[in-house]
Amino acid sequence: MGNFNSTSQESFILVGFSDWPQLQVFLFVIILVFYSLTVFGNTTIITLARLDLRLHKPMYFFLSNLSFLDLCFTTSTVPQLLINLHGLDRTISYGGCVAQLYIFLALGSTECVLLVVMAFDRYAAVCRPLHYTTIMNPFLCQTLAIVSWGGGFINSLIQTSLMMAMPLCGRQLNHFFCEMPVLLKLACEDTGGTEAKMFVARVVIVACPAMLILGSYVQIARAVLKIKSNTGRRKAFGTCGSHLLVVSLFYGSAIYTYLQPKGSYSESEGKFVALFYTIITPMLNPLIYTLRNKDVKGALWKVLGRGTDSE
Repeated sequence: MGNFNSTSQESFILVGFSDWPQLQVFLFVIILVFYSLTVFGNTTIITLARLDLRLHKPMYFFLSNLSFLDLCFTTSTVPQLLINLHGLDRTISYGGCVAQLYIFLALGSTECVLLVVMAFDRYAAVCRPLHYTTIMNPFLCQTLAIVSWGGGFINSLIQTSLMMAMPLCGRQLNHFFCEMPVLLKLACEDTGGTEAKMFVARVVIVACPAMLILGSYVQIARAVLKIKSNTGRRKAFGTCGSHLLVVSLFYGSAIYTYLQPKGSYSESEGKFVALFYTIITPMLNPLIYTLRNKDVKGALWKVLGRGTDSE
């Protein structure tokens, strides 16, 4: 028996995908490519948002925050996964596990709140267009970004602290990183009260934002349907549709992982679902937001044009 606040130097063993040895080389290559695309795509959005004046708007301010968040989010797990798949080391210290759990939960919680903020921004743009610049002023945008990051890290601190107080039995984690549902399965005493508190915290940070986003898009859909211009309606649906797709991808996998009872959680399925929201979603976000966005594509071509001219 041990716990997170133990002073011992023991470590956890991350099983990862060693149960499927035939998949490990394939997964290593695919994940390395996806991670490289994630870094490139999100770094590109952050750079464009800073360089091009056309992107100095609330929507792109929050998008650059999301891109930076996704960079950190995927980096908190993927390097460890690549080492695991390569077979170099499958262990992680107690301290490293605590740090990874805290950072991962903090970034995931921040994204939950930030997606609500982005939904509010789209609501203001579509439903209050004449007052949009007044509502989404620079001070409010910066405040909402700070609240998103602060709320995410505070939520993670609460859940990680509760997790650290649990007595754990065993060192083997059937996952590729220290994720809460897997750690909960190692609890060797009746921790129903603590788990109930953690579940309430997860509902607040996952389910409540999802409901707020759904409510925002109901209002947006009503407003868009009232637009008489077909061009205006298509533009509004295109911009909001990309955000809604990102929300669906992220929240769908998060709700599956974090809002189901501990007894029904499948570790084998959980590993593959985790691949989706730790690797695939961060990679897709830049594509989803840019493929149908003329401003971002125009900024990209402008930067590439400058690069060509300078040569």
